[in-house]
Amino acid sequence: MSQELQEKKIMNMLRQYKVPLHIYMAMMDLQERNERLFYKLLIDNVEELLPIVYTPTVGEACQKYGSIFRRPQGLYISLKEKGKILEVLKNWPERNIQVIVVTDGERILGLGDLGCQGMGIPVGKLSLYTALGGLRPSACLPITIDVGTNNKDLLKDEFYIGLRQNRATGQEYAELLEEFMFAVKQNYGEKVLIQFEDFANHNAFELLAKYSNTHLVFNDDIQGTASVVLAGLIAALKLVGGKLSDQKFLFLGAGEAGTGIAELIALEMSKQTKTSIEETRKKIWLVDSKGLIIASRKETLQHFKKPWAHEHEPMRTLLDAVKAIKPTVLIGSSGVGKTFTKQVVEAMASFNKVSHRHDKQILVLIHKPIILALSNPTSQSECTAEEAYTWSEGRAIFASGSPFNPVEYNGKTYVPGQANNAYIFPGLGLGLIISGAIRVKDDMLLAASEALAAQVATENFEKGLIYPPFSNIRKISAHIAANVAAKAYELGLASRLPRPKDLVEYAESCMYNPVYRTYR
Repeated sequence: MSQELQEKKIMNMLRQYKVPLHIYMAMMDLQERNERLFYKLLIDNVEELLPIVYTPTVGEACQKYGSIFRRPQGLYISLKEKGKILEVLKNWPERNIQVIVVTDGERILGLGDLGCQGMGIPVGKLSLYTALGGLRPSACLPITIDVGTNNKDLLKDEFYIGLRQNRATGQEYAELLEEFMFAVKQNYGEKVLIQFEDFANHNAFELLAKYSNTHLVFNDDIQGTASVVLAGLIAALKLVGGKLSDQKFLFLGAGEAGTGIAELIALEMSKQTKTSIEETRKKIWLVDSKGLIIASRKETLQHFKKPWAHEHEPMRTLLDAVKAIKPTVLIGSSGVGKTFTKQVVEAMASFNKVSHRHDKQILVLIHKPIILALSNPTSQSECTAEEAYTWSEGRAIFASGSPFNPVEYNGKTYVPGQANNAYIFPGLGLGLIISGAIRVKDDMLLAASEALAAQVATENFEKGLIYPPFSNIRKISAHIAANVAAKAYELGLASRLPRPKDLVEYAESCMYNPVYRTYR
């Protein structure tokens, strides 16, 4: 049977399943059984299968991981192996590792602490590194660090696969992570990319700050999300007009994603306007669980929220904040569903409408509010695409973290974009690897955002889309990789010399191709 026919047969079989989790399980079996066919399927049917191997279905898979667990994928490092992590890494059969995605399972998507069952996330992320970014599957290593879980239900679950104890914290945790980071560098060298995934806020920021000057590290929740959202905003400006610095931003959620996105937007504005980042931060406001983040709360704020505490009177609710600040861009990264209510969206639409008096006539300039509901999975989304379009009378430019179907409103079809990190991290990873980069810098993230925004074509804008279709994702990843690699060479952080003449062509030539080899 040819590979094409096998692919057709398996797609027919997968389409018979009614439950997404069953498709996920069938896909995982195929990955174990026939890796090339798995990736061929994923590349050729990316729009259909991405929601299966990644959000939202991967979230449900992690919740039920113990029940559907058949054989381990990836490497588990537990607290019990403290002092022996290098030995454990050496047990992995592949020697030449280029990317590691590691989690401790404490904050899986918007689902909270899933402990050891968070392994579904590194496995899913790395299958996208291969399918979308073209990294060899054998060069990818998923790791879960098991330090226990505070999830009472999992501790009581007879099928739970991890340590049955509360999470280790403080010094014990820091020492384990430090041993892990240095063992990785010792075993795989300076240029292995370590992607932190779904760590809790406090640990995520600390790990990134601690290791970004000594290792090639990247946090997808802080930096990947920020880069993909910034790309969407740069592209959206072609629909709303004006510059990034003309906008006013309001965030619901001030955790890893919220503050990461805010910081990258402030950086890009600072770069464009040649003003200080302290100045550009003033255009960005954040709301957390206690209300608007303002200067009078500074004493009690976590360190990563402090730069966003501006002078203002207290505002308890998001609606009050929206009415007072009158943002042009509303971004949700709270992990809490249904928080962009009808009143919030209507308020956004009402003051993004400006009227001008001209020769005794009133001209109404319709402004389009930009609304991004980024929380995953779909159940945690701040609002649905249908709600955003209906409540804004079809004027919102909307994108979400998890996919939504197109919406019919007043005879017009609106296609919601998906601000999916899968646009950015595979291309970013490929760019770092082909240039032999030794550190990740913010300028590389800006380069990735600008490359992605440049890939949005006119026909996408006509549908109201601010992201290109996923069907071209390998081409998009090659352009992102080239832009990131160019920045690495420019900053003097690239070790692969001489620099290739055509970076896009070079990126494409380095991509893994899953077609069967021909044997005589």
